[in-house]
Amino acid sequence: SIGFHSCPGFKTIIMSPCFVFPCLLRTCPTSPLTRLQPHAPPASSRTSPRPASVHASASYPNPLGVHSLIFTESWTSESAGAAVSFAARCGYDLIEIPVLPGAAAVDVAATRAALDAAGMTAACSLGLSEETDVSSESEECVERGLVFLKGAVDVCEGIGAKHLGGLLYSKLGRYEAPVSEKGRENAVRVVKELAKYAKGKNVTLCLEACNRYETNVINTARGAMDFLDRVGEDNVFAHVDFYHMNIEEQDAEQAIRLCGERLGYVHVGESHRGYLGTGSIDHVRLFRALAAIDYKGPLTFESFSSVMSGSLVSTLAAWGEQWTDSEDLITSARQYMDSQWTAARRLRKQT
Repeated sequence: SIGFHSCPGFKTIIMSPCFVFPCLLRTCPTSPLTRLQPHAPPASSRTSPRPASVHASASYPNPLGVHSLIFTESWTSESAGAAVSFAARCGYDLIEIPVLPGAAAVDVAATRAALDAAGMTAACSLGLSEETDVSSESEECVERGLVFLKGAVDVCEGIGAKHLGGLLYSKLGRYEAPVSEKGRENAVRVVKELAKYAKGKNVTLCLEACNRYETNVINTARGAMDFLDRVGEDNVFAHVDFYHMNIEEQDAEQAIRLCGERLGYVHVGESHRGYLGTGSIDHVRLFRALAAIDYKGPLTFESFSSVMSGSLVSTLAAWGEQWTDSEDLITSARQYMDSQWTAARRLRKQT
């Protein structure tokens, strides 16, 4: 069983082996799921909404975010309120919500109500499946992918999310060969059309550069810049992830500087995807690089551990038990990001 891992105020939920990204969808067992049942909030919990414009630190404009998969792998009308409330209590401004298979699985009304009640904002992310891979040479596959992506944009509009990030250009998974030129052209064409659709809904697309084991289309910041050049739309930006950069970039600091004003979203993580500051990533340099380009977008913490179970563990090879207590993890991460970002911005002002 798995649920809000060691989070106070939540009961355990028995999870199906389905993971939220469509590429990881498996056939669910016929037995019903035990739905998340939020307990009454502790007396110390926030009882009134926090104004959306107020951040825990007023010294910078960036919302500090947390990926919801850290503490729930289910996004239902019941779990949405519990997840948003929990993230807000831990001091976050934004929660990242994976778009469920078929997009309609997200209860837009319940999610929007939960966000408004907590004074939170949201971002959405996804990974395409083999059946919806827009970098495929199959026109039927590409068309299915475009339909799915437009549905994800509709979810963003419905819940008020301004960013849709992740692998909007390929499946999430290992490929056996480099992307073909036709496949790349298909991906560019779809993202260009999607950008025009998203612009009318006030949604920004952020293309995540992921490691070679999860995509063969965009692995580096340079690859993201080249792809953006080919798309040529002003509401499409790069999305970098410290974990992936640690694998693929020769110099992650310079990669951030290369993105410059075209960087729209950042995943903050560690080399082993556990507690920030306990791995090999030089966060001081990376936060200073973000300050140097005057980055104003979200800073969202992402982490994985074997306690999350299901096909997610297999796909991302998250074999290690990097953490067991999600509250301690995300509270520590919020403090770490705040201190690093405050120091980096202060240093920039002094130089």
